[in-house]
Amino acid sequence: MITDEFDDATPAIINPVPSAAAPQFDACIVTFSHEIESFVRARYDCPQIAEFWFATGKTPVYRLAYRGKTFAFYKTYVGAPACVATVEDTLSIINTKKYVVFGGAGCLDKAIAHGKIMVPTEACRDEGTSYHYMPPSDYVRVKNAAVVAHFMEENKLPFVCGKTWTTDSFYRETRGNFQKHKAEGCISVEMECAALQAMCDFRGLELYQFFTSGDLLDAPEWDLRHKDGDTSGTQHDTGHFDIALELAAFVCS
Repeated sequence: MITDEFDDATPAIINPVPSAAAPQFDACIVTFSHEIESFVRARYDCPQIAEFWFATGKTPVYRLAYRGKTFAFYKTYVGAPACVATVEDTLSIINTKKYVVFGGAGCLDKAIAHGKIMVPTEACRDEGTSYHYMPPSDYVRVKNAAVVAHFMEENKLPFVCGKTWTTDSFYRETRGNFQKHKAEGCISVEMECAALQAMCDFRGLELYQFFTSGDLLDAPEWDLRHKDGDTSGTQHDTGHFDIALELAAFVCS
């Protein structure tokens, strides 16, 4: 069973290979949005400094300077296995210990406004990737949640803290599982947080994550909560990159 798959007694057959020649960065900022990637490339002086390859093509990694710090930046893939693999791949081409990851998440509480920032405190492990990085448990603690919340408070940004439900299958978010996880204190549902935190704990990396409150599950019918083409308050809202950039500067100060 998947809950029996954690093995730290024998070595992995394939491992990321850190390079002493790889450039040093204060942190790496990771988005899921192609629109935010395009926005950053147009707005900032951010040359491509590396790339890694999947069968689907190359993933460029960029460098940008801000507030006296130097950050790497790239667009990752949706879903725990691919998202975790991209972070693993960066270990061979850049040197950093800090990763700021942001994206959209479904909302499990209708009291949370569309577009509000959600800071995960624990992640339900309803996916498979995390079980290869840590022993089985229902939840993984999101270690730096208090740091992210403190940043939001200092910058007077509206946010809410709570557990998140990480699932591999958004088309199988059943009404029963929604009710179960909401009762456990989950305010959001997404596909990467539990796996990212487990991998970062395993590799000795620091993860700083926040979500944009998007579509609503806490309604008689699923509510997208935005019109087609409107990116305001969605995972493609470029204002959330500005938040991620300031957060990266904050955790590196």
